[in-house]
Amino acid sequence: MVSDEFPRPIGTRTRFSGLLAATAIGVYLLLVIGATTSLTDAASACSTWPTCHAPVDPLDQTQLAVAWGHRLAAVLVGLLVVASTVAAWFGDATDRVRYALAFGTTLYVIQVGVGAVTATMGPAAIVPGLHLALGVGVFAVVVGALAWELETATGGDDDAIDVSPEPIDEAVDPALERSLPSSRLARAKLTAAAYLEMMKPRLMWLLCLVAAAGMALAAADSSLDPYTVAATLLGGVLAIGASGTFNNVLERDVDQQMSRTADRPLAVDLVPVRNAVLFGLFLSAASMTVFLTINALAAALGLAAILFYSVVYTLLLKPNTVQNTVIGGFAGSLPALIGWAAVTNEIRMPALALAGVIFLWTPAHFYNLALAYREDYARGGFPMMPVVRGETVTRKHILYYIGATLIGTVALAWITDLGALYAATVVVFGGVFLWAAVRLHFEQTESAAFRAFHASNAFLGAVLVAVFVDALAL
Repeated sequence: MVSDEFPRPIGTRTRFSGLLAATAIGVYLLLVIGATTSLTDAASACSTWPTCHAPVDPLDQTQLAVAWGHRLAAVLVGLLVVASTVAAWFGDATDRVRYALAFGTTLYVIQVGVGAVTATMGPAAIVPGLHLALGVGVFAVVVGALAWELETATGGDDDAIDVSPEPIDEAVDPALERSLPSSRLARAKLTAAAYLEMMKPRLMWLLCLVAAAGMALAAADSSLDPYTVAATLLGGVLAIGASGTFNNVLERDVDQQMSRTADRPLAVDLVPVRNAVLFGLFLSAASMTVFLTINALAAALGLAAILFYSVVYTLLLKPNTVQNTVIGGFAGSLPALIGWAAVTNEIRMPALALAGVIFLWTPAHFYNLALAYREDYARGGFPMMPVVRGETVTRKHILYYIGATLIGTVALAWITDLGALYAATVVVFGGVFLWAAVRLHFEQTESAAFRAFHASNAFLGAVLVAVFVDALAL
């Protein structure tokens, strides 16, 4: 039995988990501030260490303030790292948590030393990026320790689903009783709504934001005209609609077995399969036509998005591998490349960095939904992470991918020179996302899973808006 004894004022395992979460957020804040310090050349405002004195010809006061903020944040975060390590070694933490935090503290000390050399001798004295890389290492170690501690504190031995739940009762499920009304106008409205539903419009706003962020980043080097923006978003909407329609066609039989999807238009024969296929082909052709008015690269990426989601993800990944959500994140990352390509007719590192953030965010986001609909996915025969490996492992992997996503946002800032709005947004909303995932470990309810799911949506939406605004302001 695991004891709850930790040094005071920590006292309990729950508070120790909270300390680790606060430490992770603190290290992440320091990473963002550090990236901002480097990008604004604020480090040159301080020629001494550990205090910060301006050189004879000082830079502007904003740079000096950023540099001082970095130094002060380093002190506070260092205290959190040390406190977590001490609490782990004198409390009931597992050995892997203790050694991980001890390693993280060592990395932190080395990072401080690298920062001191950089401040006094100049950036050329140290391998470029070493300071940031050490900070990323500290953050990864703390997030790993947090995930392992929460697994010990809240996890079960084996909570995978061995047998699929009973199928839903089609005779009594009211969701399956949709039928065409007698009124011609009412039938037309219901049919139109069914076609719109097949296009999965709820996915469109976020994916359009991804494309818009990609366009805004690209506009730093090229012009951004209204037609390109409108055509890219329209082509993207049509491509999303085509992908969703083909997904409805291919999963219509499985949809009937899941309460969440049992009332989809094709599952209840509201739309004939032949008509749905033709509609999907029409949307695909329309999307390619619109994209081709911009450039061939955008059209090729749009077609790749449709094929990947409809064929690779829906037919190959989703029903056959527990890594379906991880690999499937490639489909969600493609709009970032489409947005960049629409403006520049090429793909560069900033576009790949933004796509990487979306790719890493996808499992951290979707695993929460998989937890909430765990039995439904088991009923449908999908090997989702909570079904195959259980809720404990899934919650741990959510933290892993949140950590990877946050590291990705730091890399994006480093590559693109994004400013203060972006830095503040990723820290605030990243902290909310991480905290929702920690609460999910302790509450382990459907409402907690949905809370974390909505926190992930809010995080990505806010970050994309910040990227759009900051990139256009550069």
